Amino acid sequence: MGKERSGGEKQKRMVVGVVCNFAAELKLLLTALLLLCTLVTLLQFVPSRFTISASDLRFCTSPIAASPSPSLSDTQSDDLLSSGILRRAFHPYGAAAYNFITMGTYRGGPNTFAIVGLASKPLHLYSRPAYQCQWLPSNTKQNNTNITSSLAYKILPDWGYGRVYTVVVVNCTFSDPVNLDNSGGTLLLHASTSGGGDSKFNLTDTIPALTEPPGSFNLSLFTSKPKYDYLYCGSSLYGTLSPQRVREWIAYHVRLFGERSHFVIHDAGGVHEEVLEVLKPWMELGYVTLQDIREQERFDGYYHNQFLVVNDCLHRYKFMAKWIFFFDVDEYIFVPPKATLGSVLDSLSDYSQITIEQMPMSNKLCHSVDAAKRHRKWGFEKLVYRDVKRGIRRDRKYAIQPRNVYATGVHMSQNLGAGAKTTHKTEGRIKYFHYHGTIAQRREPCRNLVNSTDINFENNPFVLDTTLRDLAGSVKKFELKMIGSRLYNTRQ
Repeated sequence: MGKERSGGEKQKRMVVGVVCNFAAELKLLLTALLLLCTLVTLLQFVPSRFTISASDLRFCTSPIAASPSPSLSDTQSDDLLSSGILRRAFHPYGAAAYNFITMGTYRGGPNTFAIVGLASKPLHLYSRPAYQCQWLPSNTKQNNTNITSSLAYKILPDWGYGRVYTVVVVNCTFSDPVNLDNSGGTLLLHASTSGGGDSKFNLTDTIPALTEPPGSFNLSLFTSKPKYDYLYCGSSLYGTLSPQRVREWIAYHVRLFGERSHFVIHDAGGVHEEVLEVLKPWMELGYVTLQDIREQERFDGYYHNQFLVVNDCLHRYKFMAKWIFFFDVDEYIFVPPKATLGSVLDSLSDYSQITIEQMPMSNKLCHSVDAAKRHRKWGFEKLVYRDVKRGIRRDRKYAIQPRNVYATGVHMSQNLGAGAKTTHKTEGRIKYFHYHGTIAQRREPCRNLVNSTDINFENNPFVLDTTLRDLAGSVKKFELKMIGSRLYNTRQ
């Protein structure tokens, strides 16, 4: 017993000794844990727009990654040749633009894919970058012999408007269907510079463009009836938009497009809280999808990367809609009173693309009859003067049957499938009224009251046109029926 107690006391002394020897280290560890817990607690009270991701934490805990620089063996210096000529050396550092930036990758069928993204414009303008696609099955042990690769072709749909970056749609077509057994797999994009930027190197980036989990591939998507008859693909919304103008626009077009329609809105900074409140009722009813695309502002492309956004929307919803429309939120589609949008498009069903004539409306002129109550009237209800100046080429907007289109633009697509047709002869059947700039004005638009059926204003002839004004009452009743009076107090 005495020996056991003696042995126990020795063990206790040993433990105490160890603790004492590492007391400083334990204090440091406990202090670090306390600080970490405090930081986590404080982060809960930080506004939601300020976020710290896992990648940010990894960056903090890893060495700073420097841009690759030439090795000592590659570094050259100026050299005075025996001929008396001074041969100069050049030393490259860093990179001016990314090789490829993906936004989305989508199936175009059992053996085709579309990869939508941005790439360096100088690289495509002055060089010949190449792309190759590869499919890696998830079960590589069983399917290793089935790994296939495909040469890809690129489409540049932004008509040369790109800036630092241009829009690229890469089409991957394999000789055989991939993932038919639904075991899953990954689509790789091999993006090569082909010596562009530095003719000494052909740099290739391997990009995991799309991963299909097992059981996720739905083959019937390509042959089944589309979910929507009509889908709207909106361009990038930015700036300080008028909530009231957005309210009027969405109510008007949900009524026109009908129950089997959907609207995809892309927020590039323009959907502030008041605009969001206008969209929420329609989002709750399933008519509107709002996408936050503000991150694209990092990459300097044309007009808030407008071409990128519409191409992503095309391929994302390609098999979900019979027709896709492309126009802006200060533009209103119109069909004659005795027709419906469905009857008009049925009469044009032989065409994969139709373009739509513009009716330019004044954004300042209102009729004097509305002087006392203009603040209560909707924008398209009181802006009733149409520009009739002749000899001007006016932009058209368009609609497509998306299954026959490979890429698209802002005013029309130039990349239709084989045998697909376009018609511009749609006058009298469908047109759009354009209230240019009104969406970005948070003030009363009626700046000039006119008591006439025609007027010459700012060197342009205008005539009274009440086409949309006559529909205002029906649109207001429709909004009340669908979402109630929750938007009655919406501000300009």
